[in-house]
Amino acid sequence: MGRSRPLAFIAGPCVIESPEQVVRLAVLLRDMAAEFGVPFVFKASFDKANRSSLASYRGPGLERGLAALAEVKRATGLPLLTDVHEPAQAAAAAAVVDVLQVPAFLCRQTDLLLA
Repeated sequence: MGRSRPLAFIAGPCVIESPEQVVRLAVLLRDMAAEFGVPFVFKASFDKANRSSLASYRGPGLERGLAALAEVKRATGLPLLTDVHEPAQAAAAAAVVDVLQVPAFLCRQTDLLLA
């Protein structure tokens, strides 16, 4: 990423369903990006707190989700991105992933941005 390589892919599932799912998808996407010579960052969420239905699957949660992302990193060596929804999640997520994303609907929460 940067001026010398302005295009990069950031892709992955909306939410982690299982460790096997994210590792399998990360390998597939990594190989596709390599075929095109484009840098790639794998993105997956451990909790989708912005679902339109209370009954919708939100994800495995912080602990299990970060463990799945750590497995992706071990298996692929890819840089990782995930979103955080509250300040208490920031340090734990930053210990595993390379990029933290604050969802648009939370980008005005000062405590979260400072975390």
